[in-house]
Amino acid sequence: MKQNTNTILMIRPVAFRSNEQTAVNNFYQKEFKGMLPAAINAKAQQEFDGLVEKLKAVGVHVIVLDDSKENDTPDSIFPNNWISFHENGEVALYPMFAENRRLERREDVLDAVEAQGFVIESVMDYTEAEEQEVYLEGTGSVVLDRANGKAYCALSPRADEELFIEFCEDFEYTPVIFKAYQTVGENRELIYHTNVMMCVGDTFAVVCAECIEDKTERKNVLENLRQDGKEIILISEAQVNHFAGNMLEVLGDKNQHYLVMSEQARQSLSTKQIEQLEKHAVILSANLETIETCGGGSARCMMAEVFLPKKITSLIN
Repeated sequence: MKQNTNTILMIRPVAFRSNEQTAVNNFYQKEFKGMLPAAINAKAQQEFDGLVEKLKAVGVHVIVLDDSKENDTPDSIFPNNWISFHENGEVALYPMFAENRRLERREDVLDAVEAQGFVIESVMDYTEAEEQEVYLEGTGSVVLDRANGKAYCALSPRADEELFIEFCEDFEYTPVIFKAYQTVGENRELIYHTNVMMCVGDTFAVVCAECIEDKTERKNVLENLRQDGKEIILISEAQVNHFAGNMLEVLGDKNQHYLVMSEQARQSLSTKQIEQLEKHAVILSANLETIETCGGGSARCMMAEVFLPKKITSLIN
């Protein structure tokens, strides 16, 4: 299986704001004081459009769909949490912690992807777990090394261990399980999503090892990455706070590898870290300040990778 794709799905927001339902355990969220909701959404749309434009300019195929105004879905800009697309034609739908995020799941999103010439063979639906208050928020909770058949998961209120193992069995991944922490005030709290502190690329991995406090777990994560030949680029917890772990490698024209991140993330990196990353991919960054501040997520969260097979069209004379 390949690690990167040329096609991503993105949802353009219509009612973006700081989501009060997710703020209880997403400690990266902040509120813009004194800004009206319409102004916040307009700024988020501007940032969204800017990132889409940059991706398309380098040859990334971006499927852009507008969020629906029918539901109150302030986090719809982060579709990777509720859906993932796989090379075998399977789609996974995930159970979401926040009730208003469950409204993001839309049948027409699958239809739109199929309309682009992709084949969906089956849908693996884990959403019933919400009834037991069990959650696994897609490729936010799970960082996939598709090429090496491994799945990394930092356990949290949004990433249940048993459901993660079930996912790994269904999709034939080897689970790598750990806990990752951040400092909130005077406390150490679980990081809500794995993809905030970790990114696995084709030939490299960005990881905040200091967030993994258990030495055995930390060693296990790093050993798994080394075994698979990844160059490990370590980032600090301070850099995680600037979303330096929230990156995604994608393919552009002529299979050029691009590493997508926010401008804030890029500016937090040292010269040496940038040099390390640029050996593997061209860095593509965009200003996502409003999205990061109010949403508590960044570039990687905005992109749902499409790995589905394409329809084979036969030519009939």
